[in-house]
Amino acid sequence: MKTIGTISILAAILAALGISATGLTALTAKEADTASTVTESVSAPAQTTSVTEAAATAAEAVTAASYTASSYASSLLDTSNLFSNRDLKQEADLEDAQYITVADNKTIEITEAGVYVISGTASNCTIKVNADGENDKVQLVLNGVSITNTSTPAIYIASADKCFITTAENTANTLSVAGQFTADGDTNTDAVIFSKDDIVLNGLGSLDITSAYGNGISGKDDIKVTGGTYSITSALDAIEANDSILVCGGEFTIKTSKDALHAENDEDGSKGYIYISDGSFDITAKSDGIQGNAFVVIDGGKFSISASEGIEGTYIQINDGDITISASDDGINATGKSASYNVVIEINGGDIGITMGQGDTDAIDSNGNITVNGGNISITAQMSSFDYDGTATYNGGTITINGQIVNYIPQSMMGGFGGMQGGFGGGMQQSGRGGFGGGMRW
Repeated sequence: MKTIGTISILAAILAALGISATGLTALTAKEADTASTVTESVSAPAQTTSVTEAAATAAEAVTAASYTASSYASSLLDTSNLFSNRDLKQEADLEDAQYITVADNKTIEITEAGVYVISGTASNCTIKVNADGENDKVQLVLNGVSITNTSTPAIYIASADKCFITTAENTANTLSVAGQFTADGDTNTDAVIFSKDDIVLNGLGSLDITSAYGNGISGKDDIKVTGGTYSITSALDAIEANDSILVCGGEFTIKTSKDALHAENDEDGSKGYIYISDGSFDITAKSDGIQGNAFVVIDGGKFSISASEGIEGTYIQINDGDITISASDDGINATGKSASYNVVIEINGGDIGITMGQGDTDAIDSNGNITVNGGNISITAQMSSFDYDGTATYNGGTITINGQIVNYIPQSMMGGFGGMQGGFGGGMQQSGRGGFGGGMRW
C-alpha cells in the first residue's frame, strides 16, 4: 500500500500479519509524471485489494480519527452511525491512485470513482468532480497544492455519491478566490470549495482557504469533518451546508465577516443542523459563531468564539465541551428558525464561559424554554444573564453570575442607567427594574 511520505502504519500492518518490522526503512510514494497529460478528464483504474484483512484492519486502526457515539439521550439526533470507517480514516489508500499536477487556466475534470493525488501551483485552475455513478466515491488527496483563482471555485464537486478531501500528512495546502464568483449555468458556485453532494474533510495536513467575496466551503447536502487543520478567511460564511455540518475532529481558525458555521435548509425544516463531538475552534465572526437553523448539538470540543452571537438555533443542546464566548448581542440564543423543533436551550454538561458586551445583551436567551441539568456556567454581564419567554428549569450544575453562585435561573427585565452602581434606591437587583440609576439585572 502506497502513501505520501513516511508510511507510519507499516509496522502495525506487519504486526497484524505476524511479520517482524526489524530493519525495514520507510517507503515513499512514487509520483507519476502526469503534468503534461491531464488537461480535460481523469478516470481511475479498477480498484483491487492486495492486502489481507488483518493488515487492512491494523492500518485503519492507526490512521482513523477517534469517535464515540454520544452517551447522552437525545431526541434530536441518532449519533451512532454519523461517520463511516472511511470518513474517520485520515490517510488514503494510494495503491491505485492517479497523480495530478495542477496547471494554469485549466479545468481538470474527474469523471469516475477513485483516489486522485493533487499537487502543484496554479492560477485559475478548477478541480471539477463530475462522477455520475450512483455509488461513485471520489477522494482528492491534497499533497502540497496551491490554487489561486479569480472567480471560480478551486474545487467544484458537481456530481458524486460522496467526495473526500484529504490533506496529506505534513503538507500545507492553499486555496483562494480573489474576486466575485461567476455562476455555472443555474448553479451559484459561491465558495472556494463548492459541492452539490456530500463531502468529507479529513487528513493529517493543513488547508488554508481565503474567499474575498463569498463562502469558504459550501455544501448542498452534508459536510463532515473528521480531521485536519483548517484556516478559513471569508467575506461570507466560512462553512455553510444545506442539510448538516457534522464534526468529530479537526483544528479550525476562522475569521469571517458573516457566520463561521452555518446550516440552513429552506425546504425541509428538519434539516439544517450542526453536530460537534470534538475538535478545536478559534472563531472570530461579525455575525454568528455557530448557527444551525434546526438545531445545534455539542457533545465535546474546545471553542473560543468572539461574535455578535455565539451559538444560535431553534433547539440548542450542550452536553459537554469547553466553550468560551465573547458576544455583543446574545451569547447563546434559541429562536424559532424551524417549525420542526421546539425553541429550547438545554444544558446537560460542559464548561461554558460567557462574557457579554455593553448594551441590551443577553448571555443565554431563549424565545422558548431553558433547562439546565448539569455543567458549569459562568456569566459576566453588565445587563442580562438569562432571558426566556417560556419556562426555566434548573435541575443541577453550577451557575455563576458576575462571580456569585446562584441556585436558580433568574429572569431578566430591563435595567436602567448606572450598570452595577445603583442610583436613588437602585443597587443590584435579581429581577425587575432598578431605581433611578438602574441596577444590574441578572
